[in-house]
Amino acid sequence: MKNRILDKISKYSNIAIVGFGKEGKSTYKFIRSKLKDIKLTIIDKVNAYEMLDELNNDKNIDVVYGDNYLDNLERFDLIFKSPGVSFKELDRDGLSKKITSQIEMVLEEVRDRTIAVTGSKGKSTTSSLIHHLIKCQDKKTVLVGNIGVPVFDEVDNYTEDTIIVMETSCNQLEFVDVSPHIGVIVNIYQDHLDTIGTLERYENAKMNMFLYQNESDFGIYDKDNKTINRKLKEMSIKSKLFNVSLESNADCYLDGEMIFLDNKELVNKNDIKRNILGDHNLKNIMMALKVIDILGLDVFKAISDIESFYGLEHRMERVGVFKDITFFNDTIATIPEATILACSTINDLDTLIFGGQDRGIDYGDFVKYLNESSISNFICMPTTGYKLSELLDNSKHNVYKVETLEEAVKKAYEVTKKNRSCLLSPAAASYEAFKNFEEKGRKYKEYIDLYK
Repeated sequence: MKNRILDKISKYSNIAIVGFGKEGKSTYKFIRSKLKDIKLTIIDKVNAYEMLDELNNDKNIDVVYGDNYLDNLERFDLIFKSPGVSFKELDRDGLSKKITSQIEMVLEEVRDRTIAVTGSKGKSTTSSLIHHLIKCQDKKTVLVGNIGVPVFDEVDNYTEDTIIVMETSCNQLEFVDVSPHIGVIVNIYQDHLDTIGTLERYENAKMNMFLYQNESDFGIYDKDNKTINRKLKEMSIKSKLFNVSLESNADCYLDGEMIFLDNKELVNKNDIKRNILGDHNLKNIMMALKVIDILGLDVFKAISDIESFYGLEHRMERVGVFKDITFFNDTIATIPEATILACSTINDLDTLIFGGQDRGIDYGDFVKYLNESSISNFICMPTTGYKLSELLDNSKHNVYKVETLEEAVKKAYEVTKKNRSCLLSPAAASYEAFKNFEEKGRKYKEYIDLYK
């Protein structure tokens, strides 16, 4: 397969790699593994020569960088777009046919044995769980994509009996014109409007998961998500669609405490020993079990294998108990809906730390939820936290404004009642003060340890 992809690439004479982070570097190394003489142009806001030493010995590259690095992309025949680069200000109509990605090229080759997962929140947990359950049934499988492993990096492992589980973001799906054999849309909420441009573009990118499927393919989605239901009514989808619900009858649903799959009792939800918290993760489990069912694997073995799956770092992660306070780290929650789910999961929540980069998301329902909640302490961080602090009811809740995460942790130790919980769940992106949510989560845990 690797050679087939490289053969496709070799047919183009004017190729650009736009964005030279993890995926951009992976694309460069993949092409150079065989195509030593093909001309490449590496385009990034930062000088690529400073990002990868081996470029200095490559005589067949051009490097474009600076504030106007995205100018004149139309001159290229093929454009590898990295997911971290925003094309929201560009003429997409003129570029869309030229844009490709690692995910698109691999899907064109192995879509028939690929399970792809997307969603505003929960896609990492769901894709990791699916991968875990398949592996537990002694099947060969790889987990790649937005989870942190560029799909080209594992291309040598995509043998004919390999099941590929692929986590995909909106930025990775936006320009694809191929969908996987089994597609999963966990949910769709407002997110990434700062990079993709409009809510319509964001929703359409997510729905590309199903758009190019055919009659022999499968799509799995959350029946309770209003946006997905609206988009499905607007679109003509050819694949077999399956849904999950905690609220109503569905292909996989919850009735009382019993999970049903295709109208057959499957398991009591309390008998699933879960190391991932919350009813939203119960939906993720239901979607994973439906994938196992579609693959023709043993669903009841999969239920028992859930016990050996542990939740991912920074996703409702129980950090520990310090000074009689239980601390949770949920920095992956970069939208208000995710923070609401996290808050509703912790029964003894006394302190919520939130706030981050303002990306133009609507926080009306979030403020209403907080004001009606029984949470005693809100510790608000810039920028969104400061804005929302003015809308919180300080007659019912203690509202604190802090400048840094370290201050937030110190304040949490001061104000959180003993034998209660403190949750960091930002409801906003972390980029103002941190490289990403992972760095923010690690710093949070360092400060917890520092002041314990």
